[in-house]
Amino acid sequence: MKRLKFFLLISLFSLFILWLGGFIIFDAFIRNSQINTKKTDAIVVLTGGKNRITEAFNLFNKDMADLLIISGVADKVTMKELQKQNNAIITKNPNKIILGKEAKNTYQNAIEVSEHIRRNNVRSLRLVTSYYHIPRSKEEILAHNPDIEIIIHPVFSQNVSFKWWKNFNSFILVASEFNKFVFVYSKYFLVQIFERN
Repeated sequence: MKRLKFFLLISLFSLFILWLGGFIIFDAFIRNSQINTKKTDAIVVLTGGKNRITEAFNLFNKDMADLLIISGVADKVTMKELQKQNNAIITKNPNKIILGKEAKNTYQNAIEVSEHIRRNNVRSLRLVTSYYHIPRSKEEILAHNPDIEIIIHPVFSQNVSFKWWKNFNSFILVASEFNKFVFVYSKYFLVQIFERN
């Protein structure tokens, strides 16, 4: 019995060390993501985090892409209402903006985005979302569109501290996102293995 308890304790400790190592690598990646200024066919922004939509419109107005896809917009929200909610939003080409209203989570974002990029023959996109959300959202979109070129464009918010060890809420948010990323990555990794066999 003592040996079993000892084995369980060692196993749990090893899993924790493995998780902590992965979390530290994940944190280093998301905080050091470099922004590429290359123009893409489309800008894709996933709603849900502060400053995301404003940043996407700033990029769109700088001609960083010819198409803007906003995924996860509430059913009754119109372009005018978006502009009211975000005073910085001004657009010179509203006909090239797609409001996706079907997605309720990141997985559904990927499906919704996939439909629009196929309809519009998009081969490259700039993914605009919160910096901690980049790895998981990119993985989801690539799983449905393996040949698409994705340039990441992380968005930062003063509400999420880089020093998560000093801010419990920020730690919970980033750690939760890491756990979700591990699940998504593992899921698609296993899918690829089964498809090959």
